[in-house]
Formats: sequence, structure tokens, C-alpha cells
Amino acid sequence: MAPIAIHRVTELDLNLRARRWPFADQRRTDIDAHFATKQSEKPQLWNGRVLLGCNPVFTADRFSAEYFEADFASFLAWRDWDFPDKDVFNGFGMGALRCSDGAFVMGEMGQHTANAGRIYFPSGTPDLDDISDGTVDIAGSVAREVEEETGLGPADYRAVGHWDCIVSGSAIAMIRLLHVDASGEALRTRIEANLARQHQPELAAIHLVRETSDLNASMPRFVAAFIEAHLASAP
Repeated sequence: MAPIAIHRVTELDLNLRARRWPFADQRRTDIDAHFATKQSEKPQLWNGRVLLGCNPVFTADRFSAEYFEADFASFLAWRDWDFPDKDVFNGFGMGALRCSDGAFVMGEMGQHTANAGRIYFPSGTPDLDDISDGTVDIAGSVAREVEEETGLGPADYRAVGHWDCIVSGSAIAMIRLLHVDASGEALRTRIEANLARQHQPELAAIHLVRETSDLNASMPRFVAAFIEAHLASAP
């Protein structure tokens, strides 16, 4: 298992490039069969377009990379088959909600989703809606995902100026801390009320993490690493 690396940056330079994905072209028949199986298990899965990264570079306070379009079926197969193309990474933004009492707030993905049971901050693999003037707008992606999953808008939190980029295998999580002026329990209650109004919410439960003993195996390694680093640096 590759070690996790954490890079703190203030600038994201993520440009969209037109390119073919050899993995998707060469394994098309297998990919389509895999997706058909997954979709039969979870009919809500949709083969839309997503954005994946390549050529990542960290220099001083900047993270640079190139992104390209891919279909969700190819992404899902690449993920489920243990990332056979090592030149590609899943680079996504996350909004780390942290309350006034120090609690981190995360959601547990619903059983109808591709990440059922996993617990993490609001996030999503970027898609075509996250393209702005030829670049991938991770800040905009985070704001959209936070609102979709929790009902919180930009006026409900204060975003810090930097990103903690957590490199974990074929994933690069660009995590921005979002400070909320509410206790953990109060925010959980507010988000749960928002979920109760939805016909089929993306999240099944809300979890609070106040100390490392609250972390569990359903939380990705990069999420645990982020929280551990912040708790370790707290006064």
C-alpha cells in the first residue's frame, strides 16, 4: 500500500485537454458488460461524462494537472479493476465541514450509490458542469456538492484560502476546510432535516468526528489522513 502524501497549495491549475483514453478504447466490450451488471444491481447508475486527471505536478504553492473527458462506465471499471492505467488519477474536490466545537461532519453514502456505505466529506468526481473557460473549477465543484448533499450554501460557511491535496494511490483529494458557526449536533440536525425532505437523498446518515477514535474503516484513507493531520496540529 503506497504511503499517503499531503501537499498544501493555494492555487489549482487544472486544464482540460482533448485526448483519447486507451484503457477505455481497448477494454470497451468488457467495460460495457461490467457497467450493465452494476446498473442491473443499482438502476440509478447513469453513464454520464466525468473528468479524470493525468500529469500531476506539485510546485511550491500550486497543483497543476491535465484533465480529460471519460464516460462513467469506464471510470467505474477502472476503479473496480484496481486502477489498471496508472497514468490516470481521480482528482476531486472535498468540502471538509468543521463546526465551532471542532467536530468534522461527514455523510454516509446511500445504498443506491456507487460508493454505498462509504463515509466522507461532500465531494464528487468532477464533470462537464465543472468546466469554466477551459479549466476545471474545483472550488465551484465543492460548493455544488456541499449544497446538493447537505443543503448548505456558501453563506453558511467560511472557506479557507488553501487546499490540502491528499495523494493516495490513484486518487488526489483536494480538500478545503469549511468553517461552520454551529455545533456538530446542530449541523447534523439541520442536514438530516434537509435529507428528510428529499425523495431519494444521496446520503443515508450523518457522522461526526471529534477525535481519531471516531474514525473507522468506512472512511477513505485520505479522509482519515486529513483529519489526523488537523487534529494533530490543533492546540
